[in-house]
Amino acid sequence: MKTPAGMLYLVAREHVLLAAGFRSFADLHERMDDSEFAIGIKDSKSIPIISELVRNYFDGDLNALNGIAVRQPGSEFSQDVWKAMRKIPAGKTWSYADLAKKIGSPAAVRAVGTACGKNLVAPIIPCHRVVKSGGAIGNYGYGIETKAVLLRHEGVLE
Repeated sequence: MKTPAGMLYLVAREHVLLAAGFRSFADLHERMDDSEFAIGIKDSKSIPIISELVRNYFDGDLNALNGIAVRQPGSEFSQDVWKAMRKIPAGKTWSYADLAKKIGSPAAVRAVGTACGKNLVAPIIPCHRVVKSGGAIGNYGYGIETKAVLLRHEGVLE
């Protein structure tokens, strides 16, 4: 679907989002577990509930993404990081160190960064809200400009 941050590609099973990103379906497919495709896939212009909530987010309801159910494979540590990331309020940012503290592993800053990079459900799991400790915007798997567009949309950047 078209968004102000670029084309957003979504993969879902019923009302659960399995993958989302700003590159391509091929990129998502490559990063997903093959078992997700065992029952086949079909193209759709819109996914009930999920597409509407994404539209609502870009139309100004910054909390709309919270209503999207997600599932992605990953270690227990990664799952903890992703769960904590969903608690970062829209319009706010946390540093990688803040996120490490929130999950009870303050020394695991690099591992938190790795989990952010493995997030398969961006921007629904809002890794764009994670910044460097000094406040610098930091990296983003879909590029710094896409991250900046999302943070501007949420009022973090001007």
